[in-house]
Amino acid sequence: MKSVLVVGEVNPDLVLHGEAFPTSGKEVIVDDFVMTLGSASAICAMGLARLGNAVGFVGKVGADPWGEYCVDTMRAAGIDVTRIVRDPSLKTGVTVSITSSRDRALVSFIGAIGALRAAEVPDDAFAGAAHLHVSSYFLQGGLRPGLRSLFARARAAGLTTSLDPGFDPSERWDGDLVETLSEVDLFFPNEVEIRAITRTDAVPDALRRLGGGRARTVAKLGAQGCATLADDGHVLQVPSYSVEAVDTTGAGDSFNAGFLHAWLGRRPLEECLRWGAACGSLSTRGLGGTARQATAEEAERLVRPRA
Repeated sequence: MKSVLVVGEVNPDLVLHGEAFPTSGKEVIVDDFVMTLGSASAICAMGLARLGNAVGFVGKVGADPWGEYCVDTMRAAGIDVTRIVRDPSLKTGVTVSITSSRDRALVSFIGAIGALRAAEVPDDAFAGAAHLHVSSYFLQGGLRPGLRSLFARARAAGLTTSLDPGFDPSERWDGDLVETLSEVDLFFPNEVEIRAITRTDAVPDALRRLGGGRARTVAKLGAQGCATLADDGHVLQVPSYSVEAVDTTGAGDSFNAGFLHAWLGRRPLEECLRWGAACGSLSTRGLGGTARQATAEEAERLVRPRA
């Protein structure tokens, strides 16, 4: 498989699983807890590696046990972690995920998540890679100002590119995102994000507002599957797959991995959507974003009846 370079944030997730969400001044009891590798960029990288892709990662963590845990977990999955910097002046970011089979809520300490800058990604990091993926545009405050130039450098080196915006905690949805998309081949917002970014309520209208440029927008719609504009302009939508869901944390990042795996393999567009939907659905079988990510064989079995 073609090598993928992922540039982005790395942090652990502390996942608390139950059917009750806390409210101010009150306490709830959950059914289970796990510490696992978190962060959208790292979860996508883990999903790609699980599918059999060669993956390299550029990022920053603190020189602390949290960072060591993340790097060790990624290394054990076969990811090249030699370009992950352990910075003693930083604390590794941490996310607490309060999750149920239906939804999730996240509380994050940014720490090293916002520290990486585009200038710290050298051109030689592109060597041997076919594709560059970045997640969490809005969380990565250090990377965001230079992200357009990073994508441009990658494209000049012959790589294709993709971006997942992630949620904007400020809910301003500003910055140079639209301009950055001029250097991006694939854009992966979820339903909340695409509506907010385009100031549009209907997903088909949002897709059309983002159409016409370089980037193909693939909207992740949760239980409703996913959608994109076909080459003839009509909305191509694929349903989700039914699995016994335990935790939705990271499902969108596993979707990205599945879509990219199929797209880099030059599969037809609809099949890429089905691979994304299959990998996103299968990832919800366990607690955390990486515990039950799909193998290529598992995804193929789910996709084949519809392909």
